[in-house]
Amino acid sequence: MGALTVGHEGDDRFAIAVRGHVVHVDQPVEDHGSDSGPTPVELMVGSLAACVAHYARRYLRRHELPQEGLRVDATWESASSPSRVGSIAISITLPEGVPEERRAPLLAVSSHCTVHNSFAHAPEITVALA
Repeated sequence: MGALTVGHEGDDRFAIAVRGHVVHVDQPVEDHGSDSGPTPVELMVGSLAACVAHYARRYLRRHELPQEGLRVDATWESASSPSRVGSIAISITLPEGVPEERRAPLLAVSSHCTVHNSFAHAPEITVALA
C-alpha cells in the first residue's frame, strides 16, 4: 500500500510529501496562483508521461538498445460536466538506432504502464473527512 500527505502552504500552494520527497503544486498566475509549481493536472499528465517513459526505457535496456535521446511528450485537452481531463495524447520519440521490428513491441509495453492501466481501469476512489 502506498501513502502520501498533501499539506497547505498558503494560497493555492500545496506540498505533496511521499517517501522523503516533496513535490510542490500551485496554480498559474492567471488563475490567481503564484506559479511556484505545476498544477495538479499537469502533475497527473506528467505522471502518465513519466510512466510511459520508464516502461520504454526499461524495454530498451532489456533489449540492449540505445536509450540516449528517449523522450516522451504529452498534450491534453480539458472537458467539462464534470470538470476533468477529456483526452491525453502521448508521443514517444525513440533514440536513433532502434530497429523497426522493435518499435511496435516497445509501444505495446509502454502503452500498458501502471499509470495508463490505472486510467483505463479506474480505481475505486473514496473521499472522506478525517
